[in-house]
Amino acid sequence: MFDPRVLFSAEGLASLVSLAVMEVVLGIDNIIFVAILSQKVAAPKRKRVRRLGISLALILRIGLLLTLSWIMSLTRPLFHVAGNAFSGRDLVLLVGGLFLMAKSTHELHDRMEEAAGEDDQGDKDGSPARGSAGFLSTLVQILLLDIVFSLDSVITAVGMARAVVIMIAAMVIAVGVMLIFADAISEFIGRHPTMKVLALSFLMLIGFLLVADAFGKHIDRGYVYFAMGFALAVELYNMRTRKKVRARHKGKA
Repeated sequence: MFDPRVLFSAEGLASLVSLAVMEVVLGIDNIIFVAILSQKVAAPKRKRVRRLGISLALILRIGLLLTLSWIMSLTRPLFHVAGNAFSGRDLVLLVGGLFLMAKSTHELHDRMEEAAGEDDQGDKDGSPARGSAGFLSTLVQILLLDIVFSLDSVITAVGMARAVVIMIAAMVIAVGVMLIFADAISEFIGRHPTMKVLALSFLMLIGFLLVADAFGKHIDRGYVYFAMGFALAVELYNMRTRKKVRARHKGKA
């Protein structure tokens, strides 16, 4: 079960690459959520809460993998409501999806209500801006969503690979990629308010997909990824255009 030689076989390497790519894709929503929540923490602690939150996600996923029999039992129906069967996994996805939608809506509301001047001042002096959260409360929120995303990730891994060692290796690779890009993504979102709105919209859609999945209505995430990718491309073009216009006005002045 834990024979490392499995990794070096042709089948093992193929499974590792495909699963690692899938885990990275599934981790996009997780890293965006961590990036946005970390913006609510005082500047000196942001990198620490990001790294700790992502590291806890890896520990959770490996821990879940070591309880495969329990994980598979979560897919068994517990009760029926209006003709829909609900399993333990469905309940976790339902609660997680509702939490993600509520949190995204709250953050969007805060984004619209915050004064830009207060945000800038909070970033400059290193103190938390108005409405900022504490380190521990932010970490708890990250951990709650880590549980949801980890459960989804592990069940996907179980369906794509047979050897636990391959699943663990793929998750270590995926989390490593998340750790590498977490700071850059967080800083980019923090510098561009419109990107934060896009990211929160993406998370709201992911929350909706989790709720739909809990009710047995699976929607391919590829549709959401394509839509958000298109929106991101449009916004990047708008940012470039605005930058050129400001440079042109500055040159005339």
